[in-house]
Parts: sequence; structure tokens; C-alpha cells
Amino acid sequence: MRILLVDDEAELVSTLAERLSFRNIEADWVTTAEEALERVEKQGYDVAVLDVKIPRISGLALKKMLEEKDPRLKFIFLTGHGSEEDFMIGSAEAGEAYYLIKPVDLNRLIEKLKEITGT
Repeated sequence: MRILLVDDEAELVSTLAERLSFRNIEADWVTTAEEALERVEKQGYDVAVLDVKIPRISGLALKKMLEEKDPRLKFIFLTGHGSEEDFMIGSAEAGEAYYLIKPVDLNRLIEKLKEITGT
């Protein structure tokens, strides 16, 4: 499984990527939407884990752009704002994407990654 982590908090995504690698999950990370678009163009990913609030663009808007580049890509959203219920109501357009509240529980993230990829 190969995933792309996108969050403007570099320490968060670099630590998550490192912890996932200890669990034999390949994870690249970037801190901007532009970098995410470049990576998806050049690399093949199974899942993109997106922060809901990325500078200059929303995670939901980035999802749409990434889907255009790779329609097979699956998504998990991370949010540090509001409750799960608030996010569910505000993200109906996210489609079948999953979501997790920050701080991210690594085991729950891995569980969602496996669920979304069917592995």
C-alpha cells in the first residue's frame, strides 16, 4: 500500500509517515496542495490522506483536483476543527471519503487505510 499524506503541519505528516513505515506502509508526505498535485502526477498512490484545511485551498477542492489526475485514488480526511458530526454535515460532497479527527490515532488510521483499500 502506498499513501500520500498532505498537511501543512510538516512535523505531523513527517512523523506519521515515519510511524507508518515502521508498519510496512509506504508513505510520502507534502505540505502544500501544489506539491500533492505534482506527486500524484509522478507517483502512483492508493490513498491520499488530506487535511481539511490546507492553506490557499480546501482539502475538498484538492480531492477533486487529485481525482482528475487519478480517478482510482481513495481519500481519508483529517480535521482538527469541530466534531466528527460537524465534518460529516459539511463534507457531503466528499463522497465516499473517510475522515479522522486530529490528533490522529495511528492504529485507527491504519484500520481505515486497510478498510478503504480492501487489504
